[in-house]
Amino acid sequence: MEKAGNTWLTAVSAGPDSMALLSMCLEQGIPCAAAHVNYHHRKEADEEESWIRLFCAEHDIPLYVRNEPFVYEGNFEAAARAWRYDFFEQIVKKNGYKGVLIAHHEDDLLETYFMQEEKNLVPDYYGLREEMMYHGILVKRPLLGMTKKELVSYCESHGIRYYTDSTNADESLTRNRIRRQIVEPMSRMERDMVRREIAMKNAVAQERSCRVGTLIRDRKVSLPEYRKLGHEDREALLRKVIETDKHYSLSFIQQLDGVLMKKDDFDLPVDERHLVQKDGQFFMAVPLPSYEYTFASKEEILSFEGVTEFKILSPQPGVNALTVSEDDFPLTIRNVHSGDQIEMRFGFKKVHRFFIDRHIPLYLRQSWPVVINQKGAVILVPGLGCDKSHYSVCPDFNVVQ
Repeated sequence: MEKAGNTWLTAVSAGPDSMALLSMCLEQGIPCAAAHVNYHHRKEADEEESWIRLFCAEHDIPLYVRNEPFVYEGNFEAAARAWRYDFFEQIVKKNGYKGVLIAHHEDDLLETYFMQEEKNLVPDYYGLREEMMYHGILVKRPLLGMTKKELVSYCESHGIRYYTDSTNADESLTRNRIRRQIVEPMSRMERDMVRREIAMKNAVAQERSCRVGTLIRDRKVSLPEYRKLGHEDREALLRKVIETDKHYSLSFIQQLDGVLMKKDDFDLPVDERHLVQKDGQFFMAVPLPSYEYTFASKEEILSFEGVTEFKILSPQPGVNALTVSEDDFPLTIRNVHSGDQIEMRFGFKKVHRFFIDRHIPLYLRQSWPVVINQKGAVILVPGLGCDKSHYSVCPDFNVVQ
């Protein structure tokens, strides 16, 4: 591992991997600080934090700890990764450190690759990068050439105390199953063969990315030229057009590709901020237009002439109808936001789920209107209906997409 001229921030979990990395930095005279994240999700978490505090104090290593309550939605691993990497980013930028060192090793690299293969993913990179940028900071993984077993042996031969995560034994988790059943039994020859396979796939992907990138001119791509490409080249080119700091699933890319191949007029939402738009014989990624209209009274709504995205029509019962009271004002009609949901008689329903169930085309979803009352609740999704508190057989008006 090369010496760095500036101080590195070292991510430390108390496991053998990160304890070995931190100790190697000390052994080789590499200036370093340490960062630890305590999620409080395991009974050993506080004991591990105390040990890291003691180790860093004994070796005069600056230590940063994030241990406030960790609240998340969705996948724990993804949320936890963002939680700790954002923490690392703040420390590195505030202190002017060179970057952050992560103790991922060869076993992690192989596990990641096998998970990608099992899920049939087309990642931006197979396995793990030795170096990458995260929100403008350098992330380096200097231990990818070492195995987990070698790092454990290093700790034991140097008398370094470490902790083993008890959840690693749970083979109901995909990564743990792959580690136990596939990676750990592999011989050195088998590991080298897989690493060559990973290197080859990354080389092919890099060549394809560079080649199709020449078709992007002034941020635009010729639609006729795009349609002449094979599907793998189209998918790679589409990624170069739309991906900045986010990697999209293969199924999502294929949905966009299906529209580009068949339609001659489209506005395809990519996320909350961008869409792919047709411009003559070209297409390009552009900022997503958003809209928001506020109404102080029922009379103001009924006199509204409408815009491209929605219209106000005379009242008649149905899935576009809404009955309101004075307590609902001011009302807002805006485009759908990520996480929007509406309370129906059978419970809450996410607007995104409605789009999927009703097969709403991708290019319509981000501009679809919703009505919001003064409490911030979604009370109408045109095409789905109003929430359970705003239904009547004599509605006040209709909002139509």
